[in-house]
Amino acid sequence: MARTVSENLRPDSYTLKGANMPRSHVSRRRFLKASVLAATGTFIPYFETADAEERAKPHSANDRARIGAIGMRYQGTVITDRAVEHGDVVAICDVDEEVGKKTVEHYGGKADFYVDHRKLLERKDIDVVMIGTPDHWHTPIALDALRAGKDVYLEKPMTLTVKEGPMLIRAVEETKQILQIGSWQRSDENFRLACEMVRAGRIGTLQTVEVVLGKNPAGGPFSIVDPPSHFHWDRWLGQAPFVPYIVERSHYTFRWWYAYSGAQMTDWGAHHIDIASWGIGMENEGPIDVESTATFPTVENGYDVATNYSAKYTYPGGVVMTVLDEGRNGIMFNGTEGRIFVNRGTVSGKPIEDLASNPFGRGDYKLYNNDNFDRQPRTGKIDSTINHMGNFFDCCRNRKQPVADVVSQHKSANLCHIGNISQRLGRKLKWDPTSERFLDDPEANTWLKREQRKGYEFG
Repeated sequence: MARTVSENLRPDSYTLKGANMPRSHVSRRRFLKASVLAATGTFIPYFETADAEERAKPHSANDRARIGAIGMRYQGTVITDRAVEHGDVVAICDVDEEVGKKTVEHYGGKADFYVDHRKLLERKDIDVVMIGTPDHWHTPIALDALRAGKDVYLEKPMTLTVKEGPMLIRAVEETKQILQIGSWQRSDENFRLACEMVRAGRIGTLQTVEVVLGKNPAGGPFSIVDPPSHFHWDRWLGQAPFVPYIVERSHYTFRWWYAYSGAQMTDWGAHHIDIASWGIGMENEGPIDVESTATFPTVENGYDVATNYSAKYTYPGGVVMTVLDEGRNGIMFNGTEGRIFVNRGTVSGKPIEDLASNPFGRGDYKLYNNDNFDRQPRTGKIDSTINHMGNFFDCCRNRKQPVADVVSQHKSANLCHIGNISQRLGRKLKWDPTSERFLDDPEANTWLKREQRKGYEFG
């Protein structure tokens, strides 16, 4: 029997009592169809009988999923390109019809195209959904997809606000669907090795962690123009406030507007702050305060994210994590007996140099157990983004939780969000990681969620 999210993951505070959904049954029509196909030796896709009981059973690694992809500019196509090793793209959705139709051709011209993701999710033949939209659409589309009975690969960051995380945790718990977040550094051998060695005590007692993300760009003022006829601007805005169209608000540069994203704190932070949290090993407890600095542009109709920023988080026991926008991109773990630095392509430090004489084996400390990881050697040469997608599809088949699961990614996203809130309020904030609220600061708590525009509400 498949384990629930709360059985597989932490913390126990997210166990949802009485959340089991009524058991569904395979319809007579679908049963007969599957029986005929099996009798004739015809291939049956692995979610053909997609009721909850059947999905909970392991499936063959040779089965191919039917994929629906939503949000295709940039990362949407990147993640879907990784997914086609495991399945076939049957439907594409994008609010930019020009982008969407080009993407249909990119995947062979046979996929159906939609502007409204809800129409795509009505398709009973879709098993898994790739979501590569701007951040402010991540949670509402993922909720719709999970509730429609789809397994979901969702680009990072998982959420736009702190309050969106528990919505997704509850949806995964209730639907029993698989949700993998695209924080693919968890699937990278170097990042995993660094975190496992830190947690195994190879640098002694952890004292500080330094994270460098990089600068946010400045830009503007930009011109207000009419949106192109192929671009559905109102729908692109979704839950965000309605504003006149500016080219730079959409597509890749949405990242530099707080209405749609959290800038580098969530863009790179969803990778590096997540790894720092994994290495600290106190993601369930969380920090007890955050103190940040930032300066902000004042250009009208220009990017509004911080041009200079920092954040400092204090954990129970005294571990301190700092986040900076300048320096060598990556994560430095500092302990009483050494330090380890890790970024994309590099893991270094005296404990790493000592591995030849003092090996660190798979069984010494393992942060995650699943087929896609356990069968991979520690070569440091694995394409981690492919490995991360492989982990997702392994979990779709074996119904185990993925490495970038909903609870851990909620906790990591929270670190990014409360850092941004401290920066924007310009003061130190005390944080209760259990209740996920700021202490003695009602104003700060109003920033834990955002008002949803009429017609685009979700929850």
